Amino acid sequence: MNSVLAGLPTTVFEVMSRLARETGAINLGQGFPDDPGPADVRAMAADAVVNGWNQYPPMLGLPELRQAVADHYQHHQGLALDAESEVMITSGATEAIAGALLALIEPGDEVVLFQPMYDAYLPLVRRAGGVPRFVTLKPPHWRLSEEALAAAFSERTKVVLFNNPLNPSAVVYAREDLELLARFCERFDAIAICDEVWEHLVFDGRRHLPLMTLPGMRERCVKIGSAGKIFSLTGWKVGFVSAAPEILKVLAKAHQFLTFTTPPNLQSAVAYGLAKDDAYFEGMRRDFARSRDRFTEGLRSLGLAVLPSEGTYFINIDITPLGEEDDVAFCKRLVAERGVAAIPVSAFYHENPVRNVVRFCFAKKDATLDGALERLAGLGR
Repeated sequence: MNSVLAGLPTTVFEVMSRLARETGAINLGQGFPDDPGPADVRAMAADAVVNGWNQYPPMLGLPELRQAVADHYQHHQGLALDAESEVMITSGATEAIAGALLALIEPGDEVVLFQPMYDAYLPLVRRAGGVPRFVTLKPPHWRLSEEALAAAFSERTKVVLFNNPLNPSAVVYAREDLELLARFCERFDAIAICDEVWEHLVFDGRRHLPLMTLPGMRERCVKIGSAGKIFSLTGWKVGFVSAAPEILKVLAKAHQFLTFTTPPNLQSAVAYGLAKDDAYFEGMRRDFARSRDRFTEGLRSLGLAVLPSEGTYFINIDITPLGEEDDVAFCKRLVAERGVAAIPVSAFYHENPVRNVVRFCFAKKDATLDGALERLAGLGR
């Protein structure tokens, strides 16, 4: 058996979800909404499966969806893409990340990772033969620094894997941070794989800035998006990949031998959804921001130290004022004694973890959030 995969332990995400099921806890650990998603997009998918084409679609994706992706990014982010040569559809963003790593690195190439990080990154890098180099980000602002990047980059750096907005820290990186990262990518001739699945989930008037739009980065970025995050349909697993033609050609070869294609009815529905007017996207952000604010106010009213949440589905608390030093033990007690499941942020680190931050998912109905707050009453006193 492959040592990378066979040696992986049971993740804390599985542990917390199992405990939530066993105890009947309110699960604010897993990152998905308890809303079914936009009815019109779901209706388009249903109609397409009944009345549309259900055989193999083109390997790169339905032409109408690839064009919809290009039009969407032009409208929302000012990014000009050629749908024919620079856009590909994948079976979710994780497949896109896996394919990009397999396509771009040779065994022994170094890959810069920013921790806290999505749990799939490190196993995928290692399975592709990459050597991870870590940049450790710390609360409360999780900013990039010249010193940390200089310590991670080297002449052997081939790829940078960067998540913005960042799960689990809920930070949306500003131009200053992105310009710093872009300078290092240019200096070391590295390609940036940009996991931007949360690009529409940004709050308080912020705008997502793709790394690809910065000077010098157009030809060295792989931009990855997700319909599941945009439309709160996380089970659909429809991802978008955008890259310069020479890069996309290689990415397509990896995709060809991973999933080859993605269900055509879902592709048709996503093409329809991406063309929705601005009111949908503004309303979606407004609704999630309202849930964030509701839960934030509730946590603060309980005396808990809430960290800023600029984007994503998540909000974090600092457990240091509670006298806590072990986020894993704290979360296990929280689910057992309070009936609320959360995720210890140390689980998103490979080395030198931050152990005083706990993540909650606020992308839930009011009743769910209020029920969790009731169970957490007295925690901060």
